[in-house]
Amino acid sequence: MPPQLGRSRRVASVLPFAIALSIWSVAPFAAEPASKHKSSLANQRDLQGTWTGGTLTPMERPPELAGKSHFAAAELEAQERRSLQQFWDAGHKAGDVGRDNDAFLQSELRLLPSGQTSLVIDPPDGRVPLRPEAEQARDFNLSNFDSYETMSQFDRCITRAPTAMLPAAYNNAYQIVQTRTHVLIVSEMVHDVRIIPLDGSAHIDARVRAWYGDSRGHWEGATLVVDTTNFNERGWIATTGYTGRMRGVPYSKNLHMVERFTRLDADTLRYDLSIDDPSYYRTAWKMSFTLGRDDHYQMFEYACHEDNQAVESILRGARAQEKSLGVGRK
Repeated sequence: MPPQLGRSRRVASVLPFAIALSIWSVAPFAAEPASKHKSSLANQRDLQGTWTGGTLTPMERPPELAGKSHFAAAELEAQERRSLQQFWDAGHKAGDVGRDNDAFLQSELRLLPSGQTSLVIDPPDGRVPLRPEAEQARDFNLSNFDSYETMSQFDRCITRAPTAMLPAAYNNAYQIVQTRTHVLIVSEMVHDVRIIPLDGSAHIDARVRAWYGDSRGHWEGATLVVDTTNFNERGWIATTGYTGRMRGVPYSKNLHMVERFTRLDADTLRYDLSIDDPSYYRTAWKMSFTLGRDDHYQMFEYACHEDNQAVESILRGARAQEKSLGVGRK
């Protein structure tokens, strides 16, 4: 599939959501300044626009950087060159089965401007506090090919939830649309849409479960806080190879996520994510990174079809391997 304008592998049309908003007849977000202070706060609370969040900064701090939370300003340029070379060298070798075409990948990825050495900022060592049970489940998920049910929800073209905001190798754009009562977040990857109420209502009945869970938002000053529960425990917490040893770790019905969106300036949005799931982590942990506003970025429909074929091919390949080894199903 050819790249779209060199920026997007697949396409996410927001037309249905614009129609939905018109059907709701909800007044768009607008500041109602009664003072200079209120006007400033209202502007900070306007998160609308297209934001991109691709980065070379790894999810977890590499072991060789233990004890180093940030690169010094003088180190950033050289480290960025090394990281970019590693990005192109790792997992992108010509002839690999299932390899993404280089034209699809986001070639302009950079380290976070803050210089932080990992997206994970708590615990302070930049490492997710996995329980042994989480690692065992991950290893099974990544090595078992008996059924599509052990594959990730991303590999199956379903969703990247619950952590759709995590950076990947391409399609790192998000469009935010606001009304007075809701915030909508359209993810370019897998064209998911989250609709987050701001009306102060309680979470829905715990018996109702979903990939994205049930989100409820409120403002704390200039920060949009989104509290999410009611997950379905049917997928992985992280689905892309970019997430390192976190890829394949499942999540349980006890998963509780809190996201914070803070507009730092006209072109910078800080995203903070806290994850608590006692079934798989010793303690809660937190990530933080920034997204940049890009009014020229064009999002197109992400028509995920090849993975629907790939799942069957993977399972057929596993049966062929078993047959050649004289093992497997009788």
